[in-house]
Amino acid sequence: MTEEKQKQLGKTLWAIADQLRGAMDADDFRDYMLSFLFLRYLSDNYEAAAKKELGSEYPKVEADDRSVPLTVWYANNTADVPAFEKQMRRKVHYVILPMHLWSSIAHMARTQNDELLNVLQSGFRYIETESFASTFAGLFSEIDLGSTKLGKTYADRNAKLCSIVQKIAEGLAAFSTDVDTLGDAYEYLIGQFAAGSGKKAGEFYTPQQISDVLSAIVTLDSHEPKTGMKQRLESVMDFACGSGSLLMNVRRRMQKAGGTIGKIYGQEKNVTTYNLARMNMLLHGVKDTEFEIFHGDTLTNEWDKLRELNPAKQPRFDAIVANPPFSLRWEPGEAMADDVRFKNHGLAPKSAADFAFLLHGFHFLKDEGVMAIILPHGVLFRGGSEARIREKLLKDGHIDTVIGLPSNLFYSTGIPVCILVLKKCKKPDDVLFINAAEHFVKGKRQNQLTDEHIAKLIKTYQFREEAARYSRRVEMAEIEKNDFNLNISRYISTAVGEAEIDLEATHRELVDIEKAIATAKEKHNAFLKELGLKPLP
Repeated sequence: MTEEKQKQLGKTLWAIADQLRGAMDADDFRDYMLSFLFLRYLSDNYEAAAKKELGSEYPKVEADDRSVPLTVWYANNTADVPAFEKQMRRKVHYVILPMHLWSSIAHMARTQNDELLNVLQSGFRYIETESFASTFAGLFSEIDLGSTKLGKTYADRNAKLCSIVQKIAEGLAAFSTDVDTLGDAYEYLIGQFAAGSGKKAGEFYTPQQISDVLSAIVTLDSHEPKTGMKQRLESVMDFACGSGSLLMNVRRRMQKAGGTIGKIYGQEKNVTTYNLARMNMLLHGVKDTEFEIFHGDTLTNEWDKLRELNPAKQPRFDAIVANPPFSLRWEPGEAMADDVRFKNHGLAPKSAADFAFLLHGFHFLKDEGVMAIILPHGVLFRGGSEARIREKLLKDGHIDTVIGLPSNLFYSTGIPVCILVLKKCKKPDDVLFINAAEHFVKGKRQNQLTDEHIAKLIKTYQFREEAARYSRRVEMAEIEKNDFNLNISRYISTAVGEAEIDLEATHRELVDIEKAIATAKEKHNAFLKELGLKPLP
């Protein structure tokens, strides 16, 4: 499908969502809409695999016949069903009963079947509990089909669900629904719902333009960015992954360049958002064996995989990207001072966990890896324990680049933010500062980075270029003189100096003006003389 068609599908689905949600909040309705889109994907994938598995046994159904082929096969092959489902669990790692397939659900919606709600509930539960992979456990746990937000009575809720499913089915009918198309439509909808969610959007969505910047940085060669992109990332991690948009951006960039990723890792504290991330991965064709998303608190390090005490067995990642909550209050506790993630640098203050998030990610970065993290500007200059952490990172040569971004890029906040690029293998004995704060296009609600803005920023990082009022490489000696303060304005002046006045040129210009006045006056007086009037003195 062309890019234009994909955008059109996204807009069609959003128009449906906007029409049907009524008074319901965007972030409430989001979960219903996206879950049904995901069920459509799972069903298509499952039916394709079933058709391949059954071969000539797969029933042929006429175009005008509403029968679901698997329903027909189940009815005629009862004894073979257990073996078939066992094989499907082994091949696609989940099972969907014929009555729970999207085509069956869509038919029930068209006919206003009063059992649709019950069938959907049992279908979601079955996929979660009867699948082979743990990836599907609790996947629909936050979808409350009994919510009064859908309607006061069962009949009202059922009718609402019939409308939603029917409209989605009609909207999808005009488009190809391959994996990439549905995945892109899913991400488009996430972005649109984020726009309507205000501050809550920060919990699950990083704007595409900022994702583009981070993914470009971490996929370039870490030792010599100017040599271009890596061909292989064994692992990429986002420890505050939200809906997984940043991770998917890294994957897309690697694919476009002909590269590969070994495995994708993510962590998310919010259970609803955690489910969105898992759906996002699967909808983009990432197999459940190719990613691992953990539901838990990053700051307390709840993930057993990351709590491995043996340094030789601790996981390390080639690329780390993150957009953690800005200046989150946290309670580190006394034991945290000895946590391997923090003990060499110190604890971030209770009032702002920004550096706690940074140090968490940095601890798990490979020696040859790259980390790009979005943080509020305060991390560049705030004092106290944050100043000590900043100084330690700088003295150890781990802060590679500081990028200042425009304000009002996010749906959730209007504050300006920065990107810190960290490495354990940094070569230059300087820090590259990029001031992109004035390089944007003003939008109705959010400011925008154009493709040109992003390309300039990435090129500047990649080749470590210097440009007046935009970028500069600053030696550590100068940073130390500034008490390790990284406020960008200390190193890059954005003031435009007044142009020098060329006195000789100005004098010549005045002489020419006087000559022009004299000529005009002489001509004017000649006209007056012809009219018999007194000329001007």
